[in-house]
Amino acid sequence: MAGAVDAGVLRVAYQEHGPPDGPAAILLHGFPYDVHAYAEVAPRLASAGCRVVVPYLRGYGPTRFLSDTTPRSGEQAALGADLLALMDALGIGKAIVAGYDWGGRAACIVAALWPERVTGLVTGDGYNIQNIARASLPADAESEYRYWYQWYLHGARGAAGLEKDRDGFCRLLWRLWSPDWAFDEATFQRSAAAFANPDFVEVVVHSYRHRYGLVPGDPTYAGIEAKLAVQPRIAVPTVSLHGDSDGVAAPARDERVRRMFGLDFRALHLPRIGHNIPQEAPQAFADAVLSLIR
Repeated sequence: MAGAVDAGVLRVAYQEHGPPDGPAAILLHGFPYDVHAYAEVAPRLASAGCRVVVPYLRGYGPTRFLSDTTPRSGEQAALGADLLALMDALGIGKAIVAGYDWGGRAACIVAALWPERVTGLVTGDGYNIQNIARASLPADAESEYRYWYQWYLHGARGAAGLEKDRDGFCRLLWRLWSPDWAFDEATFQRSAAAFANPDFVEVVVHSYRHRYGLVPGDPTYAGIEAKLAVQPRIAVPTVSLHGDSDGVAAPARDERVRRMFGLDFRALHLPRIGHNIPQEAPQAFADAVLSLIR
């Protein structure tokens, strides 16, 4: 079932599966993907009795800003606030929140700052809350090479390039980030339709500039950003998934990641799986969510 609801500053478009009274699971896509990343995960969860909500993030698909004057921010605090507002708008008191990339960041933020609203967390690549204060420090050469697309978007040339060829840019990232995933053009085009959102480019560019302190954030979210700056630990039950073929997120040492979580934490590595974990490994992703139902 497709739906839309006013939530915070957005009219959020979403897909919903399963019984409305089942344990809630909210599945959040990343960049540059969309709700189709969960096309095989959501039915598995629904058949197990879950109420499954899969929203389009700000700047994607049919989701729209309610006001022309709202800043088209892609900062992490905005993503977390959007998720919380969606839960409120849909009357979801508590949920398992699950995601990767941008969606994993939103899920981690709500789990860290509003743990009373989260029964469990599935996160792609561990602790996804950005440490903006340290973002200007250089990483190792291999990581810097993987982040080429971020540096590209820091300048006017990159923003113009994304605007000119959204599909070409995003298709390249799909290939580089999931080298063992043999997706076809029809699969890509189903998700690429979401990149035609009129705010897509502005939100994406702001995201990759804000995380390095190059542009200011939306003052609305300054309070949340201040809380995230201390790198809060996440205490809710958590499963972290990492695709061992991920072309952008290098494997983090489990012991370092584990320090950012509570005692109920598991890290799983998925052979020959890339960055788009739920679409490449739907059974493993669904199993991780179902393992958190209490």
